[in-house]
Amino acid sequence: MKKILVTGSLGQIGSELTMALRNQYGTDNVIATDIREADSPVVTEGPFETLDVMQGKEMHDIANKYQVDTVIHLAALLSAKAESNPQLAWNLNMNGLMNALEVARELDAKFFTPSSIGAFGPTTPKDLTPQLTIQRPTTMYGVNKVAGELLSDYYFQRFGVDTRGVRFPGLISYVTEPGGGTTDYAVEVYYEALKNKQYTSYIGQGTHMDMMYMPDAVKAIIDLMEADPSKLINRNAYNVTAMSAAPEHFEQAIQKHIPEFSLDYEVDPVRQQIADSWPNSIDASKAKEEWGFSIDYDIDRMSEDMLEKLKAKLNVSL
Repeated sequence: MKKILVTGSLGQIGSELTMALRNQYGTDNVIATDIREADSPVVTEGPFETLDVMQGKEMHDIANKYQVDTVIHLAALLSAKAESNPQLAWNLNMNGLMNALEVARELDAKFFTPSSIGAFGPTTPKDLTPQLTIQRPTTMYGVNKVAGELLSDYYFQRFGVDTRGVRFPGLISYVTEPGGGTTDYAVEVYYEALKNKQYTSYIGQGTHMDMMYMPDAVKAIIDLMEADPSKLINRNAYNVTAMSAAPEHFEQAIQKHIPEFSLDYEVDPVRQQIADSWPNSIDASKAKEEWGFSIDYDIDRMSEDMLEKLKAKLNVSL
């Protein structure tokens, strides 16, 4: 990767990935784009272009202007928001992806877009979900992700585009506010622990879902994009994970630092139904075998780092 275009660069992944890419490949070599501007280092500390990913010509013009050799497509509507507006989700998630793939094809660029554990469904094996398994999701977001995996496969097989991707679990970050995902409770809980010493979870007790701390997610993207293409077999849908956790596990991890913290429950039926359709845990062995996937953070190390970073961000003390 020498010149990299990032769509959705102000989102949860993009906010941290863009800055990590600039640190590694040079500020001027990472072109951030989003449909909006914001007071963010992503916008103020490097090349930035306003872009609606539904506008394919505009995307091509920006990519061509900077002569990019890599496209990282992150712009998407997340699971809970997608379920509240499925028509918009299909239009944005699928047409935006098609536009980005076309840019990669036209410019002979490497391509990355994330899939998700949302690509699985209630008939998928729940524990240690295999790399290759039945995928019959029951949400629009999940349908989009399965279609995206297949479309990326198609562009690799039909046009030779070097497409790559991972199935991310729930991602936890202190940089950006939660953005409409089913697993966002695992971000909100840290904010509320510091501000109020209490959190009401909209996901029920005992509901296990896979999670990952954002530094590990960023590392996974860069490692996959730098991997030897001849070794990539499951190139557009690698299972990756760091931990399988339920709300009470976050409560226990936080109480090691804030003993008075408490958690109760007020279940949101829509998001609970989505969570129940996803795996309890997934098997990431193919990512480890084919490109050396590894993590640095378990739930305890992540919780310690999240609380320290958020203390500074929120200007609070324990």
